[in-house]
Amino acid sequence: MDMINARVCKIATCNLNQWSMDFKHNKLNIIESIKIAVEQGCTLRTGPELEIPGYGCEDHFLEMDTVNHSWEVLGEIIEEGYTDNILCDFGMPVYYKAN
Repeated sequence: MDMINARVCKIATCNLNQWSMDFKHNKLNIIESIKIAVEQGCTLRTGPELEIPGYGCEDHFLEMDTVNHSWEVLGEIIEEGYTDNILCDFGMPVYYKAN
């Protein structure tokens, strides 16, 4: 491989202390992890599968409010510019073809 044309991708993996159904707390943790990833020169930040609503939501995953609040938090993080210049992978429940 030609090292002159090689590109490097520095990845930040995050294991956050998220609380079940505490969207405000979880959002602040996510934002802090993005800031740290950017400061460390990362180009990709990936978080756990349910970092936005938190683990242990049990029956709350059957409620659309959980999904809707997750989308709201994701939208706020993007709109506030925290994901500018870094690719981010967020974990949250998503309904596909739900009735």
